[in-house]
Amino acid sequence: MNGKNSVRIMSFNLLCGGHGEHRMEKRRDIAVRSILSLMPDSLGVQEATPEWMKWLVKNLPSYDFIGVGRDNGKKRGEYAAVFYLKDKYRTADSGTFWLSATPEKPSMGWDAACIRICTWAVLENKQSGQRYAHINTHLDHRGDTAREKGLDLVLKKAAEFDMPVVCTGDFNLFEGSPLYEKLTGGVLRDAKFLAPDTMHSDTFHHFRVPSGSVGVIDYVLVSGRVKPLVYRVVTEGVDGRFVSDHFPVYADVEID
Repeated sequence: MNGKNSVRIMSFNLLCGGHGEHRMEKRRDIAVRSILSLMPDSLGVQEATPEWMKWLVKNLPSYDFIGVGRDNGKKRGEYAAVFYLKDKYRTADSGTFWLSATPEKPSMGWDAACIRICTWAVLENKQSGQRYAHINTHLDHRGDTAREKGLDLVLKKAAEFDMPVVCTGDFNLFEGSPLYEKLTGGVLRDAKFLAPDTMHSDTFHHFRVPSGSVGVIDYVLVSGRVKPLVYRVVTEGVDGRFVSDHFPVYADVEID
């Protein structure tokens, strides 16, 4: 990346559990190596259990994070945390809301299979003072109503910022679906289709490539004041191994 306004944004569904060779203890080292090989300015993680968070905090010393556990708003349950380079950025504002009818408190939304949250952070470059907002979420995988209403809450938050916005997450919706059109038809656009240097690949593979690939459900989205330059799905793994049942995705962008 070149230029003072160049920023790397990454999304990574870590997979909360896993079995056999795919359990967390077998993948946590290569997950960290994958992140460090890319060194994103900010990173949105999904399915980050307290065990995952402890591991990431310990092994990503260049990063700080914003986020809470979804079960109680403290340290219980999965995080949708935003990690950021702490020597480069300070947090100017941040928060978490629940994807439910009562977003201000821990709660289950509509027909969701589990509690879902959205975490956001306004990151300020310590040198230039430039700011951008990073929103990160994980929409429900079963409840159609929860997915749609949860998306509405995320889009509402994105529209509130008077600054460049990036949004990452596992949205559990496919390209071309009605909800994808809603996701990308307003404040946010899909970095994949804006970047001149891009690639097309499924993001969820369930550890079985290519037969297990089910499509694109992980996204990096940007507002109008963010110009994507490069978009990548990190399909190569580490040492020939999958880091998760999702491929990480990232975009190099210029922020106005």
